[in-house]
Amino acid sequence: MRAAQAGMKPTLPKRFYKEAGIEERGGQFLLTLDGRTAKTPGKQILAVPTRGLAEAMAEEWRGQGGEIDPSTMPITRIVNSAIDGVAPRRAEVVDDLVRYAGSDLVYYRAGEPERLAKSQDDAWSPVLDWAKGAHGARFVLGEGVMHVTQPDEAVAAIRGAIEQIRSPFALAALHVMTTLSGSVLIALAHAAQRMDADQAWAAAHVDELYQESVWGEDYEAMERRRRREADFKAASTVYRLAGL
Repeated sequence: MRAAQAGMKPTLPKRFYKEAGIEERGGQFLLTLDGRTAKTPGKQILAVPTRGLAEAMAEEWRGQGGEIDPSTMPITRIVNSAIDGVAPRRAEVVDDLVRYAGSDLVYYRAGEPERLAKSQDDAWSPVLDWAKGAHGARFVLGEGVMHVTQPDEAVAAIRGAIEQIRSPFALAALHVMTTLSGSVLIALAHAAQRMDADQAWAAAHVDELYQESVWGEDYEAMERRRRREADFKAASTVYRLAGL
């Protein structure tokens, strides 16, 4: 099956440049390829607000081989998304993130087995404590998968925290971290440096890790999670380097 999937991979474009560099212009840092300004898929100039973020993006371009593989360039993908998608539709992105606050992963607990319930509590209660202490957001927990309606004031508090993020690059990164983890609260706690990227990723996968400890590891599931983890950590890097 893996051989068949490999045969269905799309043809990648050939590398058309020798050097990837950075040019500072008007307070922005532009990616250049052989001295020419690079552009996003939407034909906008590929520019970011900090040298650190530009350098991280340029490193992805320098690391390409004979072909350009977007799957190995998560920072560039997030920057493209920020410029082409998030900046012109900021309100929609904020609304989408707020929807996660209404049904966040960390609200729904297992009643049993005891080891899983404890793992969830150890990973998720500090996130909820942070949300309460930092933003005054108190959420209601439920057992199982039945939806639990959250207090309007708690959801509004999380909206306020998200709306304080003015950089489209940081907002795009937060959106990636949220969708990959299933939790805007874990993403925000990580963004606030209350947990590092490894801790945040582990917290988002407590259930999967428990199932693997009981039933054993599945190669394809682990590979999918590994790729998603790389994207999560790339989003973490973008958030940190975006210059909020």
